[in-house]
Amino acid sequence: MKNLLKDLNDYGAYLRQHPFHEMLDIKNTNFTNLDIKNDSHKVKNYSPGDLQNTPYPVELDDLIRLHFLVTNRKVSTVLEFGIGNSTIVLDHALETNKKKFGEFYKKNLRGDNLFECHTVDDDKYWFEKSQNNNTKNIKYHFSECRISTFNDRVCTFYDKIPNICPDLIYLDGPDQFSPSGGIRGISMNHKDRLPMSADILAIEHFLLPGTLIVSDGRSANIRFLISNFQRSWTHTYNESADQHYLELTEMPLGRFNKQKIEFCLDDDFYKRLNASLNK
Repeated sequence: MKNLLKDLNDYGAYLRQHPFHEMLDIKNTNFTNLDIKNDSHKVKNYSPGDLQNTPYPVELDDLIRLHFLVTNRKVSTVLEFGIGNSTIVLDHALETNKKKFGEFYKKNLRGDNLFECHTVDDDKYWFEKSQNNNTKNIKYHFSECRISTFNDRVCTFYDKIPNICPDLIYLDGPDQFSPSGGIRGISMNHKDRLPMSADILAIEHFLLPGTLIVSDGRSANIRFLISNFQRSWTHTYNESADQHYLELTEMPLGRFNKQKIEFCLDDDFYKRLNASLNK
C-alpha cells in the first residue's frame, strides 16, 4: 500500500496542474513542497464548541493527497461522510476524471452514479451552507446521526446513507460530539469520547474489490473498523500525515469488476493482492 502515493512527488507542481485551491479562495499559486507540508494553518488542540459554525482551516497537503488518489485511481463514485473543504476538492477531482475518462466509462465500464460524490452530514448549519457551493458533481444528503451498536459494540450510525456503490469512501464525519442518544449510559456527550462510525461496516459486503477508504486521523475509528471487518482489507497508516488508507484487496467479483480494476488500478492492485495472499 505504500505505493498508493508513489507518483505524488511534488505537491506544489500537482497543485499548479490541478488548481482546486482557487475554489477554496486561496490565491497563492506558487506553493512549494515545503510551504504545503509546513502549513501553518493546521488545526491544533481545541475544545468542544470552539469551532462551532467555523470551518476547519485548509490543510493543503491532506487535500492534495485526496485529490491525487481520486485522479490517479480514476475514481468515478465517492461516498463522503462529513461536508467540508474536502467536498469541494472531491468535486474538482471528479470533474477532472469526467472530462478525461467519461466517454470511456460510458462505453466500456458498467456502473451508475458516474462521477458523483454523495456526501452525508448531520449538521444543519453546514448542510444548508454547502448548498451555496458552486459544485457540479456533489449530491448532498442530510441525515440525523445516533448512538447505536454493532455486534453489541457502542458506535454511531447515520439514519440514512446514499444507495450507491462507491469506489472511494472518505471518512471525515460525523463530528465527535454530534450523534444523539445513548446506550446503557454511554453517549458522545463527553470530551474523552472518540468518533466511532460504523456505517461502512453495515455496507461492507456490498463493496467491490478495489474500493479504497481514506480517513484523516480517526485512528480509533479505523481500528474499530478493522477489528470488525469480515473481508480482506489492506491497511496503511501514513504517520507523518496522520492519514489512513484501507483497500479492499480481493480477487475481482466477475468480469465487469475485473475490467474496472484493470483500467483504474493497473498491475499495482494485483501486486498488493498477491502480497496480501502471501502473508
